[in-house]
Amino acid sequence: MNARRPAPGEGMTLALSVIAFFFVMTSYYLLRPVRDQLVGAAGSSSLPGFYAIVLVVMLVLTPVFGWLVARFPRKRVVGVSYLFFIAGLLAFVPAFAAQDRIGAVALGRVFYVWASVFNLFVVSLFWSYMADIYRSAQARLVFPFIAFGGMGGALLGPLITRLLVQRLGVPAMLVISATGLLLALGALLALSSRPSEAGAAPDEPVGGSILEGAKSAFAQPFLRYMAVLMLLSDGIGTLAYALVADYAKVHFIDNAARTAFYADLDLWVNGIGAVLQLTLTPLILRGAGVVWAMVLPSLANFILLALLAWLGPVDIGLAGHAVPLIALVMIGTRGMTYGMTKPASDSLYTRMPREARYKGKNFIETAVWRFGDLVVTTSLTAARSAGVGIAAIGLVCAGLAAVATEVARRAATSPDLLPENQDN
Repeated sequence: MNARRPAPGEGMTLALSVIAFFFVMTSYYLLRPVRDQLVGAAGSSSLPGFYAIVLVVMLVLTPVFGWLVARFPRKRVVGVSYLFFIAGLLAFVPAFAAQDRIGAVALGRVFYVWASVFNLFVVSLFWSYMADIYRSAQARLVFPFIAFGGMGGALLGPLITRLLVQRLGVPAMLVISATGLLLALGALLALSSRPSEAGAAPDEPVGGSILEGAKSAFAQPFLRYMAVLMLLSDGIGTLAYALVADYAKVHFIDNAARTAFYADLDLWVNGIGAVLQLTLTPLILRGAGVVWAMVLPSLANFILLALLAWLGPVDIGLAGHAVPLIALVMIGTRGMTYGMTKPASDSLYTRMPREARYKGKNFIETAVWRFGDLVVTTSLTAARSAGVGIAAIGLVCAGLAAVATEVARRAATSPDLLPENQDN
């Protein structure tokens, strides 16, 4: 069979998509180590409080987001959202300059909320926009390349942090992050003036009810599966994140050194994700199909967590260094999520109605996600207070990974997914 010849301008649309996501992720991954070092300074016991505030804010802002995409053209939503966050990043610079006086817990309560809202209005909005531009069959071909472009930014962001934070300080990372987001906005505005590959008008509002995201997440089988999968996967990822925070609190005192440690973790996670997106993920999506791309990461999580349950909190010799096993679990689970699960699940969203792509997806990736964070961290704190060890916790999470494997399979074969070539 002959390969499909690209339509006129299609290459430029893909190039702008890749460039935009590259700078979105550069900005975000400059932001993440700054956020995570606050958790490392405060310890995992601070996480339930952080997540409780985040959940309340997400529940308030999710219908606001739904109202915005229902009433205003996507160009305006993207432009206003990104400019708002550029200004906000610059506004946090004085606060981080005074972090030691303010305190990690107090600053963390505010900045953790900010970073979560950033995810809603910057990262998640980008992928909803991509699902609006590309047809389903086309998305399977181009989404791995767009995600790989994002992985380039996700590698550059922590690399910049790793190289510069101990020279320039933490506040300077926020200025560089704002610059990256401004460059992403320029690419998205150029993209918004081009015709949509999925057939929608380039500046057409989504329309519909502001509460449609929450309703569809419970009413539609595919979105329901994705919500359950988010909760199960979040239990695994948040466990590793909380335990790594306790490790960072003990081993790193200086704010810049702690930020550099989290940047190293992000470099490894995103390096694994980039390799997967360049090699294995496109082959699976085009050959074996999206079902295997959804299932394999959960199987990998099961193996990693079973290893944690067997060995417990030990250090593993790696390249001449003693690396905590829990850090390797976090790197492995996140690397598989970003490198395979994310491109696969985003391609499935192209087979949902347009309103569900924007609102249902964002409800799951914000309110459901943060609810899971709160439940998991509260349960973890209670379990550790009761004397439950890491090995036992790992065993429970291995069971969650086994359940997640079946839920992922059902999501990829959900009966309400539209045919791949149908316009939606």
